[in-house]
Amino acid sequence: WAKGTITDAANFDPSVDAETLYNAMKGIGSDKEAILDLITSRSNAQRQEIITAYKSSFGQDLIEDLKYELTGKFERLIVSLMRTPAYHDAKEIHDAIKGVGTNERCLIEVLASRNNRQIHEMVAAYKDAYGRDMEEDVIGDTSGHFKKMLVVLLQGTRDESGVVDADLVQQDIKLILYYVLHTVKDIGLYMCCIIMLCALCSLYQPPGSVVTHLHLVFEAYEAIAEMSIEDSIKHELSGDFERLMLAVVQCIRSVPMFFARRLYKSMKGLGTADNTLIRIMISRSEIDMLDIRECFRLRYEKSLYNMIKDDTSGDYKRTLLNLCGGDDDLAGEFFPEAAQIAYKMWELKMIEIQILHILIKSFFTTGTDEDAIIDIVANRSNAQRQEIRKAFKSLLGRDLMKDLKSELSKNLERLIIGLMLTPAEFDAKMMRKAMEGAGTDEHALIEILATRSNEQIHAMNAAYQSAYKTSLEEAIQSDTSGHFCRILVSLVQGAREEGPADVERANTDAQELASSCNADSDDMEMKFMSILCTRSFPHLRKVFQEFVRCSNKDIEQIIKKEMSGDVKNSFYAIVRSVKNQPSYFADRLYKAMKGLGTDDRALIRIMVSRSEVDLFNIRKEFKETYDSSLHEFIQVETMIVSLSLRLLALIVGLLRSLLICLSWLLPWLCLMALEVCV
Repeated sequence: WAKGTITDAANFDPSVDAETLYNAMKGIGSDKEAILDLITSRSNAQRQEIITAYKSSFGQDLIEDLKYELTGKFERLIVSLMRTPAYHDAKEIHDAIKGVGTNERCLIEVLASRNNRQIHEMVAAYKDAYGRDMEEDVIGDTSGHFKKMLVVLLQGTRDESGVVDADLVQQDIKLILYYVLHTVKDIGLYMCCIIMLCALCSLYQPPGSVVTHLHLVFEAYEAIAEMSIEDSIKHELSGDFERLMLAVVQCIRSVPMFFARRLYKSMKGLGTADNTLIRIMISRSEIDMLDIRECFRLRYEKSLYNMIKDDTSGDYKRTLLNLCGGDDDLAGEFFPEAAQIAYKMWELKMIEIQILHILIKSFFTTGTDEDAIIDIVANRSNAQRQEIRKAFKSLLGRDLMKDLKSELSKNLERLIIGLMLTPAEFDAKMMRKAMEGAGTDEHALIEILATRSNEQIHAMNAAYQSAYKTSLEEAIQSDTSGHFCRILVSLVQGAREEGPADVERANTDAQELASSCNADSDDMEMKFMSILCTRSFPHLRKVFQEFVRCSNKDIEQIIKKEMSGDVKNSFYAIVRSVKNQPSYFADRLYKAMKGLGTDDRALIRIMVSRSEVDLFNIRKEFKETYDSSLHEFIQVETMIVSLSLRLLALIVGLLRSLLICLSWLLPWLCLMALEVCV
């Protein structure tokens, strides 16, 4: 799952490459361009083969020859590329602690960002190259909590299984709770807690993983402490230890973003931190340079390629640009395809962390933050909500739908659950609700079946079968009858023709509909069903135009005049939907809210099902038809309902108080009545 810019070269021959490098360096001067082009187009493993082949062919050490022929930063960069990753890291650590002074930032960057395997290989390479123990040298050159954390990281014992254990998350959250809620002031104990968590949990996420153990712990911390773990570290710590802990946390959140920040800081302002720039460009070129480039572009609105180009020069610049691999700014304000994919993945990760943050906060505080849940659910697409459901189940082992049902109530619960279902699941549930219990909501059945496409009806049928272990068609047949039942069964097949209008056939259909108006009602309804329930919407629009031409009447008028009951409502809904579906839904919404009381089920059903389809057009039709915005109408109606419920509760409360008073007064009144009688 590596996303590096340097990969194995095809048709690789180490002997040919060794000869090319030898020829580039022989004689007076050297062909630097040939050297950099060859070395930056081979993977590190291939470079090691070239070193071996060079010595076999020419009896000389390639690295020593490169050191002799090249100079300055270019020499440092090329020679570093020829070392294995482990020996390169080992040299960086050695250079950081040798001599007077210590390069703490180099120690922080390397040890905070490497995985277990890289740490172990680096420690072994250090021992081999310098005959010394890396841990002992680090201990001898550092002190305090900074030293302790470096030593812990040097052990290379992080959990890299990728498994998130809900029980361990709870334990770690409780550990943090102790320090946050009991305001423990012992910074030593506090930092032992943080060191243990950051050092033992993996900063690397396996393919397909979105949130690690520590992501959950950090989000819980933020929910409880009301500040991020980064802000807490900045508040409690200082100096190199603060920088180390921030680096560890940043790497846990996103290793590519950590390196994007480091690269930006190495080049911004006057001068360039060339050692940092070289170290990162080499160490990440075969791992995640593409991700780093994308993070850089997202954060700084400039490509890494262009920043390197503006900040460096000569062969040194060309080599770095080859390692970078491409200019993301060439796509203008739009990201290249790879960056778009990465951005979507990053966006999804932020979604999951955000929803988990809210739900964790709900678990650890009194009551449920309904506003936060509404904001998250209402501002995500249905596809994103399905990802949230999956992430919640895989990370916490809990069913998000069940938790939402237990935390929310009444219409809010219905609305949020409706939004969390897939469109097919939601339609299936609405059909079930329309038929269960005493009575049938015929308007709901008509509305759904008259407005859904074939694909949506097929998906709804499958969802109904899966959820209720019976077919939707059988449920309709058992709950309805007559021509109305036949109309619904025809629609639920999802077999409506698709495609443009057939002019000649539309004329024939229109004439048959007009002729059927003179037949008895049964024949008329069957003819209308055979055409209105099977022809495509574009074709039916043409049929309706031809119907007016051959009968001088609008088909809606005929339906209203000649038909009645649910059959009339069914055909009328189909015609309205064919002519202008947003207008049909605007009318349904108005009827759901006008007069006393609100048809909450209809309101929820339409708002949920059309929110990602045509709600904008429905709003426009509502405004034009009723001279009031849908937003204002909903606001007023739901406020009236809320006030009515409060008034009802107040009346009930007053009645209860009156009954209590009467229960107190009744014995006294009875006694008074007896005295009067005596």
